[in-house]
Amino acid sequence: MSSKPIPAYDPQRLAETEVRALYRQMINSWNRRCANAIGELFAEEGSVIQCDGLELKGRDEIVSGHKQIFEDHHTGAFVGKVRSVTFLDTEAAVLRAAAGMVMPGETDFDKGLNAIQTLTAVRNDGRWQVVLFQNTPALFRDRPDEAAALADELRRQL
Repeated sequence: MSSKPIPAYDPQRLAETEVRALYRQMINSWNRRCANAIGELFAEEGSVIQCDGLELKGRDEIVSGHKQIFEDHHTGAFVGKVRSVTFLDTEAAVLRAAAGMVMPGETDFDKGLNAIQTLTAVRNDGRWQVVLFQNTPALFRDRPDEAAALADELRRQL
């Protein structure tokens, strides 16, 4: 019976895994339409820049803003793909992702809702928290090849 070597502890890899998990929690909380769960992911002074440019500042405003979105709009489910995680130091990271939204009853993305998302996180007391989340529409006006490439990339996540 051969034994496999125990992988060396890699704090950078662990931190990247945790930041990616934070992003997945953000997407899953949105998909569950749970404003409180979204708010819990943020540092007290965190901010969200929504796709229309509105900025929600602070955890309370983030929660109330998302409650209003979920009450006033027929939202779809995000499918996100992390493109990169960059560490600014051991306690701060920037995650870049592409995301698409599938509306209820549909089987494909609404191309008008594709986005490039940026999540900036810091580690506070051993826990990663979002300090800034920005959701920028990826409309690619007059660049149909780029829009098609993004759609293909996201469909592979379904």
